[in-house]
Amino acid sequence: MSPSQTPQWTALSKTAQRLRDVPLSELLEQPDRGQKMSHALAGCLFDFSKQKVDAPALQQLLALADARQVLPKAQAMFAGETVNTSENRAVLHSALRQGAPNAPAEVRKAVEDVKKRMYALAREVRDGVRRGYTGKVFTDVVHIGIGGSHLGPELVVKALKQHQSTPLRFHFLANIDANEFVEVTENLNPETTLFVVVSKSFSTLETQINAQSARSWFIERTADSRAIGQHFIGVTTNLDAAFAFGLLEENLYPIWDWVGGRFSLWSAVGMPILLALGETKFEDFLAGAQEVDEHFINTPAADNVPLLSALFATWNTNFLGASSLAVLPYDERLNLLPDYLQQLEMESNGKSVTLDGTPVQHHTMSVLWGGTGTKGQHAYHQLLHQGTRGYAADFIVVGLDEQQKSEHHNWLLANAFAQSQAMAVGFAAQADEPHRQVAGNHPTSTIVLDELAPQQLGALLAVYEHKVFCQGAIWNINSFDQWGVELGKALAKPIYTELSGSSDDGTEQDAATRHLINYIKRLKSNL
Repeated sequence: MSPSQTPQWTALSKTAQRLRDVPLSELLEQPDRGQKMSHALAGCLFDFSKQKVDAPALQQLLALADARQVLPKAQAMFAGETVNTSENRAVLHSALRQGAPNAPAEVRKAVEDVKKRMYALAREVRDGVRRGYTGKVFTDVVHIGIGGSHLGPELVVKALKQHQSTPLRFHFLANIDANEFVEVTENLNPETTLFVVVSKSFSTLETQINAQSARSWFIERTADSRAIGQHFIGVTTNLDAAFAFGLLEENLYPIWDWVGGRFSLWSAVGMPILLALGETKFEDFLAGAQEVDEHFINTPAADNVPLLSALFATWNTNFLGASSLAVLPYDERLNLLPDYLQQLEMESNGKSVTLDGTPVQHHTMSVLWGGTGTKGQHAYHQLLHQGTRGYAADFIVVGLDEQQKSEHHNWLLANAFAQSQAMAVGFAAQADEPHRQVAGNHPTSTIVLDELAPQQLGALLAVYEHKVFCQGAIWNINSFDQWGVELGKALAKPIYTELSGSSDDGTEQDAATRHLINYIKRLKSNL
């Protein structure tokens, strides 16, 4: 049965109608609301008190989760059952951080074996034992990947830069745009640069092109193709392609079918994280996520942070008309968090068919976007406060003043709390000043990381991962495939062939695309 046809969904629709005329400001007057609707987990506080729910609405949301068997389905995922049904795969990224104790023994052993190899490599690089082909220590690491093979590692390395315990410099190459390749490589020394190439198939277009360009860049400057093996590491399952590239077997690390790309930063995909933080802090990062795994699988629904996050997001999307989710980190170190969550949530739950292939009868994932405060307040917050579309927002702040600059930090926190307050309660203007009216009534959550340290960041990302799973279970969709992404890749191949001049003028394309192809070809022919 479609979730929208269940009694629980019908009851929630009626409750949404009832609450539509209840100002959120009125709900905020409930005694101890902040305490009752906040949950501490792994050095973080998750405050849901500004969500537009009352006690009956919350009980109905919990009833929906029970009816959709969200937590039993989570148990099945953690045990290694085939929950990615369209690709016939298990989903066991929690096993990468020892958060799935009931996973198959061979999976847990494989994870530990690879982790030992990763740690050995990281020690050698960080300590200067492993060096480049001329005997010089490595100074730079270039991570080549895209999407799930790139967004997570770059976010974590940059967010935790203050915890970095090595002079190594880290660079990330994802876009197929040559401008990015030139910018990343222009000041590198091939004798001291280590490349990490991440592609499960070793055939992802962007990664393949960038890796080949990096290989050519390296050989042009060293005139020694044999040195490739000392300067390139691969994370892949396609060993033949990796060997043909010039990678050595001892420098190859697997990424298993039961790890989706956007859930993979806990694996060898996260090699830059390990190289930057070292073993101890990388373990702290994994431990924060593991604590969330254990909380998710063992905590009753009413206090289960990932499940509550998913329920409120579903409530906002399907019942309160929120068409987008603004992710607003009030810490510049987290400026890449919205980008990371865009892929995690929209690639996972941007689906229009159910598990059995029938069309969904309700909205799924809303548009996720965002940016850092307070800069956003002088850009798009005007729309948030006085625009006409419904939305929800997540505010993420760091509680401790880690820079020891109290004036900066207190103003930063004051602005974050004030913005969420304004979104909730609005401003009732005088009759003769309608332009000052702010409606308010927008639901928000506030997440406080006690500090921006490996444990807290690992926990935060794991909460969002499990939120994705819970919403997929509620909506009866597969959160772990991405067939829509594959369509664009397939369509690009014949267009590339035509742009390269190795076929005719695009007669097989639609008229609009053919016009663009011909325009570019004429433009290039005039150079």
